[in-house]
Amino acid sequence: MNIDLKSAVRVYPDFPTPGIAFQDLAPLYGTPGLLGRLGEALARSFPQGYEVVLAVEARGFVIGTAVAMAAGRPLVLARKQGKLPGPLHRTEYALEYGSAVLTIQHAAVPPGAKVLVVDDVLATGGTLAAAARLVEEAGAAVSGFGVVLDIEALGARARLAPVPVVSLLTAS
Repeated sequence: MNIDLKSAVRVYPDFPTPGIAFQDLAPLYGTPGLLGRLGEALARSFPQGYEVVLAVEARGFVIGTAVAMAAGRPLVLARKQGKLPGPLHRTEYALEYGSAVLTIQHAAVPPGAKVLVVDDVLATGGTLAAAARLVEEAGAAVSGFGVVLDIEALGARARLAPVPVVSLLTAS
């Protein structure tokens, strides 16, 4: 890629709460052509294969769409509580600054499918672990986690093991 990805990430201290350093990837999305290249890079990073891309609300939708398009795979959106109709798989999880509920529709992920779970930033791993629980509730399996940025100091990879995690960038 012809851009220094790390220098394009803006960091906002004490957002959304004191002590959190928010990693803003918006400059990456705003660089023409770069989003597609990010999606291609993540799509190629999972040689063990996957049939479905599951993207986590909200910023993960951007990356998940790019990955699904690059891989030619269906996209499933994991939404916050109250955003999806019909029967739902539901799980509550902790964030680094609170808690939330994540849902997917019952028929969204086919039983037995191998699923690549995608989000923008890996912090504590709570959101991706919740998405993995939803995939398992649907009778499918997580083949990997793909993110643009991993905040390594928070140790989320250990929480998500043994499932492979691919990150295009790391921050401490």
